[in-house]
Amino acid sequence: MTTALDPQKLILWADPHLLVVIKPSGLLTLPDGYHPDLPHLRAVLEPSQGRLWIVHRLDKDTSGVIILARSAEAHRRLNTQFQESRVKKVYHALVAGNPGWDTLTVDKPLRAGVGHHHRTIVDELQGKPALTMLCVLQRFTRPGYADYSLIEALPKTGRTHQVRVHLYTVGFPILADPLYGDPLHPASQRLASLGLHARTITFLHPMAEPGEDSWLTFEAPYPAGWFD
Repeated sequence: MTTALDPQKLILWADPHLLVVIKPSGLLTLPDGYHPDLPHLRAVLEPSQGRLWIVHRLDKDTSGVIILARSAEAHRRLNTQFQESRVKKVYHALVAGNPGWDTLTVDKPLRAGVGHHHRTIVDELQGKPALTMLCVLQRFTRPGYADYSLIEALPKTGRTHQVRVHLYTVGFPILADPLYGDPLHPASQRLASLGLHARTITFLHPMAEPGEDSWLTFEAPYPAGWFD
């Protein structure tokens, strides 16, 4: 799949300092240490876009908007924004079930890399702080059909698999999630990929002058088949 990608169709924004693109589900952000020949985002983009620096990452099966830097200086400045929690990331998730709440704050510490499958778990003693704000955007209920919902998730921290695990922990796993989801849920069967999408990202242009209002927001369209 990834070898047939047209890099131009992934680009949302390009200027001399940064590149904003839509990462498809199934494409690695970074090279795989065990399988370095697998396609990844830089390998797809650099032949046409030149040298790129990865600023942040999305899980292989998560689709959506992602930022890359075109210079070491832009990379440094964007990294600073992430470290200072100035970047706002909004995820949309299709989950099994119909929550009894409209909004919910999940404050559960997480520990990554547990077990053979390197899962992330809630660990009150050894986990790192993790906070996610959840909001139900739409409920899909049909007589005789398993309910599912569209949820907006705003992670206030950046732990591995944070959104996936926090939704699983409160009883609403993401559809088609092989690690934390319910593969037998009827709605999972119709999805071609993980039901988690990095919908929008908001950040300050890395080369903005002090005091200059150069905030940027980008939105990635939903993957095909999400609402069929």
